[in-house]
Amino acid sequence: MIQDFKSLVSTRARPVIARFMFGAAVLPFLTVSAMAQEATAQAPALMEMVEAGNLPPVSERVGEEPEIVEPLNAIGTYGGEIRTGLRGSSDHNGILRIVGPQGLVRWDPQYSKVIPNVAKSYEVDDEGKVFIFHLRKGMKWSDGKPFTADDVMFNVNDLLLNADFAPTPARFTAGGEPLKIEKIDDYTVKFTFSAPYGGFLAELAAPLGQNPVLYAKHYCKQFLPKYNDNVEALIAENNASDWRNLFLQKCGDLEVATRWGNPDRPTLDPWVVKEPYVGGATRVVMERNPYFWQIDTEGNQLPYIDQLVMPIGADTESLLLAIIGGRIDFGLRHIDTPDNRPLLAENREKGDYHFFKASPPGGSIMAIDLNLTAKDPELRKVFNQKDFRIALSVGINRQEIIDTVLLGEGEPWQQGPFEDHPYYYEKISKQYLDYDPEKANELLDGLGLDKRNGDGIRLLPNGDPLRFKVDVIPTFDPTWVDTLQLVQQQWAKIGVDAEINTLERTFFYQRTSESNEHDVAIWNAKASWVPGQLPHQLLPVSHDSRYGIPWVEWYESQGQKGSEPPESIKERLRIYDKSRATADADKHRELMLEIAAIAADEFEVIGISKALPTYGIVKNGLKNVPEAMPNFWSAGTPSMTLLQTWYWDK
Repeated sequence: MIQDFKSLVSTRARPVIARFMFGAAVLPFLTVSAMAQEATAQAPALMEMVEAGNLPPVSERVGEEPEIVEPLNAIGTYGGEIRTGLRGSSDHNGILRIVGPQGLVRWDPQYSKVIPNVAKSYEVDDEGKVFIFHLRKGMKWSDGKPFTADDVMFNVNDLLLNADFAPTPARFTAGGEPLKIEKIDDYTVKFTFSAPYGGFLAELAAPLGQNPVLYAKHYCKQFLPKYNDNVEALIAENNASDWRNLFLQKCGDLEVATRWGNPDRPTLDPWVVKEPYVGGATRVVMERNPYFWQIDTEGNQLPYIDQLVMPIGADTESLLLAIIGGRIDFGLRHIDTPDNRPLLAENREKGDYHFFKASPPGGSIMAIDLNLTAKDPELRKVFNQKDFRIALSVGINRQEIIDTVLLGEGEPWQQGPFEDHPYYYEKISKQYLDYDPEKANELLDGLGLDKRNGDGIRLLPNGDPLRFKVDVIPTFDPTWVDTLQLVQQQWAKIGVDAEINTLERTFFYQRTSESNEHDVAIWNAKASWVPGQLPHQLLPVSHDSRYGIPWVEWYESQGQKGSEPPESIKERLRIYDKSRATADADKHRELMLEIAAIAADEFEVIGISKALPTYGIVKNGLKNVPEAMPNFWSAGTPSMTLLQTWYWDK
């Protein structure tokens, strides 16, 4: 039966989340066929190409069943560019957040339910095991080639389920087994799971759920040995190490820079790469996709904006200078810290921009993940003592950090959704927050760490100083290093020596998420635990669960790789699988709070202060931009507001 997926956020959650969010709306499919016949409006440059015989008419390009989108405030006009900055060579997710993940489904602008996207509609059986997706007839890739069920089959069978390429992500498994796919016809595919999977649509709607439609078969198959007997020649020609490396070079992946590095790769995005994101580049330029498959309510093909221009700055300061100088039209990522706001506020008139509100649903400004699977056996033994983790937590003067680094804005917080959110769980958020160095010293002494060297640093049982490195990306959030410097001083007072180890983002991921070489790592902990969000600070389910990367590998490989976790972790993973299976919002909430209760008892992750409501800047002439939006990874901010409907007031 065709049905709307049951609400993925409980009724009680909607006021909390919807208050952040405004954006374009999607009209019922009933009007699509008639509207497609009227889809004759297009950008002037494309019209010139049609008249010259170099491009098919717009009604053919959008296909027979385009998606109709109602812009936030007004029908837009064509032309212009949006300039938004990137920072350095590893800010590829900054591009993804702007262009948006074009998956089979997506979150609606209110972040309240999952709606069709690349798929025009879907069906879910009563058990939540079978998902049928109906694709849009006549839809095309950015090079004009048809997008059909064969592309989905290629993405799933040849890549997603191909262990020689990469392990199948957990979001595409249920009951310990990966999905199975069947082609019904050219525009219909069926996904089947061995167990109920109520959260599957929410997973597909997240930024990392695009796998089934990420690659164009007609282009990307040339880089697989299965389809190309001469792939070795391409490997040598491109100095690749093997076919997998070649494939990533040419077709990229969800979260790698090479996704935006090849202008020849066809996509389903509103804009396509013109000037790629490669080493030595000073900017990335993306131009309108002439075959994009969305139109507005008056039959105008989207996007309105001609191109995206993303200058690459060396650091946050260069982004701030560009904003103040009027050279950035939209900014949020990297600039939205408390210490930047006074400068940006003072220069609003000069830069011709205004603020919009960006708010997280919960979490801490940063999480301190002690590596409970550390390769150093002495550190691993100490880190796995709950009293040690408690001592470190009460050894942090959070109010000093809030007053000094956060300019007085904040509230001591460990992790988890805020008090007004239906998934709020008090214990995991508010335990061990009071600054109590006397208690910290007492706990550390009780663990047998009562001997110190001449510098006052405690000694491990083997006689080595209690010293570890804290890995952090200084450019990800400027407050992290400032916070760590205070934590470092505070921990030194209780005899713990923490060395701040700053790393560029690529090296940070290699050292922490891939090699498990780290002692301690810093990441953000913004979360609401609703379906589609990976609760990586509650249990090890993603590469951001840096307190137990081998446990993540164990879970994702069904015990074939990594290290077997302790029973507490395994119990949470079992409950998590149940939560993923249910489509009942109240049941999901109940199960996630059960996980939170266990995680609170174990206390594996240390937080600092509530994640603050932040802000972004937008040029005064840029229209259809919401005045407020949620700001967290699973929402893909700001892409869920549909930048393809933004336009310049002329």
